[in-house]
Amino acid sequence: MPRPIHFEIHAADLDGAQRFYETLFGWRFQAWGDGDYRLIATGDGPGIDGGLVRRRGPPPAGAEPLASWVCTVGVDDVDSYVGRALAEGGSVAVPKMAVPGVGWLAYVKDNEGNILGMMQEDKEAA
Repeated sequence: MPRPIHFEIHAADLDGAQRFYETLFGWRFQAWGDGDYRLIATGDGPGIDGGLVRRRGPPPAGAEPLASWVCTVGVDDVDSYVGRALAEGGSVAVPKMAVPGVGWLAYVKDNEGNILGMMQEDKEAA
């Protein structure tokens, strides 16, 4: 079956967004094409998995330029990464919560207002 193979983060300030993700996750960026597009290398290993989740709030009002899926990044300490996101100009979208038998999940907004998830694996989370 088809699997996601590429994601895009939309930002008005490309340099600021690049700094946010370089600092937060250590991702590497490379200009591609005319310079308004940058490839992101997130590391080695398998591709991404995802899920379908009930919306936690009202649907987009329709005035936003983009409605999209939320990508979730695996981290080793969700509290630490939420703190790092806040230090880089992000904000909490959904506080840390247990996903029983899976781990700890938090949603943050980056410095451009894009929502991303961060998941710390912990089969004992409850």
